[in-house]
Amino acid sequence: MRKLLCMMLILLGLSACTAGEVPADSSIPPQPATSEPDTSRQSEKGEVSQEGSALKITVGDDELLATFEDNSSAREFQELLEQGPLTIDMEDYGGFEKVGTLGTTLTRNDQQIITEPGDVILYQGSQITIYYGVNSWNFTRLARIDDPADLKEKLGDGTVQVTFSLA
Repeated sequence: MRKLLCMMLILLGLSACTAGEVPADSSIPPQPATSEPDTSRQSEKGEVSQEGSALKITVGDDELLATFEDNSSAREFQELLEQGPLTIDMEDYGGFEKVGTLGTTLTRNDQQIITEPGDVILYQGSQITIYYGVNSWNFTRLARIDDPADLKEKLGDGTVQVTFSLA
């Protein structure tokens, strides 16, 4: 048993690539170094698209664009939206946010933050909120609405349907 384990480790070590080395049979082309984040996505078929570089939030006739945060929660949310738009019933809470059930649980990257109007927040991994006011708590920011002007009015009163999709 010990010999078999040693042989497997040796084979694994011989087949591994060194840091920065790309295997000869790799179907993924090397990417040039850049100081800007890569917002493209590669599909299972190897196709690269720019889809998903922004979040579109639709409430009634209003469409709001938002920029995704750079964290694993936002990437998971983006991957969820790659499967199609997500429509959520959202209601007012506390006089400063709209909240609704996401329908799934995402990884949390909670930090003590002070929200601002336009923040799209993951709460407890399974709730999504859009802030039109200010609050402070341990939250995970998913995105930030690019132009939060008149956000409270655009979100409306009471329960509303909000559709999240990729722009």
